Amino acid sequence: MAEISAVIITYNEEEYIKQCLTSLQGIADEIVVVDSFSTDSTKKICNSFGVRFIEHEFEGYAKQKNYATLQAKHRYVLSLDADEALSDDLKKSILEIKNKPDYDGYVFNRRNNYCGKWMRYTYLVPDRHLRLFDSTKGKWKGPDPHDKFFLEKSYRSKKLKGDLLHWNYESFNEHMDRMNRYSSISAKEYYNAGIKASIFSGTCHMIWKFLRSYFLEGGFLNGHTGYVFSVITAWSSFLKYSKLREMNLKDKKTNFTGNDI
Repeated sequence: MAEISAVIITYNEEEYIKQCLTSLQGIADEIVVVDSFSTDSTKKICNSFGVRFIEHEFEGYAKQKNYATLQAKHRYVLSLDADEALSDDLKKSILEIKNKPDYDGYVFNRRNNYCGKWMRYTYLVPDRHLRLFDSTKGKWKGPDPHDKFFLEKSYRSKKLKGDLLHWNYESFNEHMDRMNRYSSISAKEYYNAGIKASIFSGTCHMIWKFLRSYFLEGGFLNGHTGYVFSVITAWSSFLKYSKLREMNLKDKKTNFTGNDI
């Protein structure tokens, strides 16, 4: 039988962490929580489940998850976010392959709950993620906050039946606040990668993101919720490229004057 380490990174996750940990009962042989010094009751809740609780300064999503993966005792790692939980069907699928895992990684469908409504359309559907894997055969990569676990090319993955339940955003305000934060992180990642933004980049990406989410990916079928989701997501693209443009212009001015501004 392959033993599984469930690994979760947290910061102030008291609202959702209990349902996440509850869903892992009977599935994970150990639960490792790497916390970025939460100031709410996250640590207390985790300790009540008997998890191995490690406090580690946040280094960025991919780096933090790679650090957390290294803390696992078992080779097979089940990685969840604190606002996710295993559905009953997904638990069954994991238990079926646990005795004899014949792939290096397993992909789950993620079902997203947005402002109290399970989304059936927009780019959130389908939302597939590699979350159960042999930790010796890959690592977390990608620009923050859109990190993913990548297996090395020679290894194989398989999709399992069942959903990974995800409570995405509780309110429109939460979505807007997080998009503002995430757009800053993404802009910095793009800047560090040497990507440039023109004066029209933000507007063009915003328009395309809305058209794609609302029309091409069926957001309009989710009614008002789908419309607001598509608008906020499109606005996030505008913010990302506008912030990147600001960084590019600051570089230009610094190079022109020879001084920081």
